[in-house]
Amino acid sequence: MNVVGIWDGHDAGAALLQDGRVRFAVNEERLTRRKLEIRFPTLSIEACLAFAGLRPDQVSAVAVSTTDPAKTLGRWWPGSKERYYAVRRRKADPGPLAGLTRFVKYRMTEWSPGSLSRSLSRVALQRQLRERGLAHATLHLVDHHEAHAMTAAWASGFSSCGVLTIDGLGDGLSATVSSFRDGRLQRLVTSPAKYSLGVFFEHVTNLLNMRELEDEGKVMALADYAAPIADSENPLMTLVRVRNGAIETAVSGHALRRALARIHWRYSNEQFAFLAQRVVEKSCVDLARDATKLTGLSRLALAGGVVSNVKATRQVRLLPELEDIYVFPHMGDGGLALGSALIAAANAGASIDLDLGHLDLGPAFSDQEIEAALRAAGLCGTPVPDLASRVADLLAEGQIVMWFQGRMEYGPRALGHRSVLARPDRPELRDRLNLVLKRRVWYQPFCPSMLEAEGPRVFADWTGARNRSMTMAYQLADAFRGCLAGVASIDGTCRPQFVPDAETTAYAELLRQAGQRWGVAAVLNTSFNIHGEPLVCSPVEAIDVFKRSGADAMAIGSFLVRAEGN
Repeated sequence: MNVVGIWDGHDAGAALLQDGRVRFAVNEERLTRRKLEIRFPTLSIEACLAFAGLRPDQVSAVAVSTTDPAKTLGRWWPGSKERYYAVRRRKADPGPLAGLTRFVKYRMTEWSPGSLSRSLSRVALQRQLRERGLAHATLHLVDHHEAHAMTAAWASGFSSCGVLTIDGLGDGLSATVSSFRDGRLQRLVTSPAKYSLGVFFEHVTNLLNMRELEDEGKVMALADYAAPIADSENPLMTLVRVRNGAIETAVSGHALRRALARIHWRYSNEQFAFLAQRVVEKSCVDLARDATKLTGLSRLALAGGVVSNVKATRQVRLLPELEDIYVFPHMGDGGLALGSALIAAANAGASIDLDLGHLDLGPAFSDQEIEAALRAAGLCGTPVPDLASRVADLLAEGQIVMWFQGRMEYGPRALGHRSVLARPDRPELRDRLNLVLKRRVWYQPFCPSMLEAEGPRVFADWTGARNRSMTMAYQLADAFRGCLAGVASIDGTCRPQFVPDAETTAYAELLRQAGQRWGVAAVLNTSFNIHGEPLVCSPVEAIDVFKRSGADAMAIGSFLVRAEGN
């Protein structure tokens, strides 16, 4: 059974399931090179089929999520979402009607789907599928939050768990609490879209002159530079509360911006960011506590854009009533294609086997293709048999190395396939990466990759929860603040990727070599891109970024390429 899941909204993409197992998944931005692409994922669908050697007529079913009126309008009038995309990403002037447009956008996205919007979405999607040779495939329309929930539940590996989705909005909802037992999801509580923690944080991001749906991580980082304020004195706490597993806001999401703007006027940007971050952390903790009570289950799986906030998921992880938690690694809307495919496959009777221990689900390139790309770019690459050891030597010397190996990662994080690497103990390397190579704001921290065995030794709040995809923050033990100074926030927390100790990949070997050289089996790991651009996918893109970035070397396939002068 070949099932293709599609998402045609913010961070569009496609995923292919064969007999209940994920074979390939990619987001359209990696192929069109437009960050967080919103167009129909034509190239992603083609990449899925090409990887598996399938013709379009061999696809059994196509599953697509979200049929609310706002999403349906975008399917019939693509120019509307294209205009919003251009303004949101600061590619176009907002124009004199920006305030009205924003109000209408947020008001309309609060509406729930109905029979008319579902029918119109079906017609629009069938037209798109017909143009791509998929007219024969059964079309499944899937609920937005169910797609989020199923990714977290199935990927968690828990036989039973509570499932919490916290998003901006979709299909009339902003959050859900469900129980998952024996492969079946039972929804218990919903939060209407007009009361949205995600929309709350979107407004905060926009008021700080950052890009909503993209720069929320900057807000979280900026919050670390504020003076602490007690929750009892935080004026934003009155705007959001959680009751019996549901979110409530003082006013509807479309009206929330005005209330936030009044409070922002009285505070500096970093202080305002701190106030908002605390609201997100407390709300997520309250939702997790309620989910545990409502389901009677001590394991919790999470998905939705809000749970990309790693400081909030850290607070959830530390709850004493939770035995274990799991955060789906592609937690935002970019993961909806896989969730939709899972639901369609399960409903058709497939046995789901979703092992996401490794997220290398994208395209791969042979050494022959890499060598041809290097030659075309006028670069001389040397095949190196002991690549991990050679790269570790360069890192030990204080050099920055770009790392391009195997299949591209699925999701927003670089996980040792399309990464930029440096020593983790040198703040000056962090600053060089931020301001020169990555070209992003100075206060954004970088993250470490480390062998899993380092966790209990390095972190003061180690709980053993799986975190192989950088989905939670941890607090460094005082003894390790110096040797991991380049990968920690100012408050001593960091967002690690844990690599299994027994793994035999080149990346795991690099970490072992790192441990021999500077005492901790860890490296600074950030995404292989220039800030504002998607993660590189192909050798041609990797070479382009390498040339523009000023990095010292690039390990690409079996080849080691040195920058001029090195």
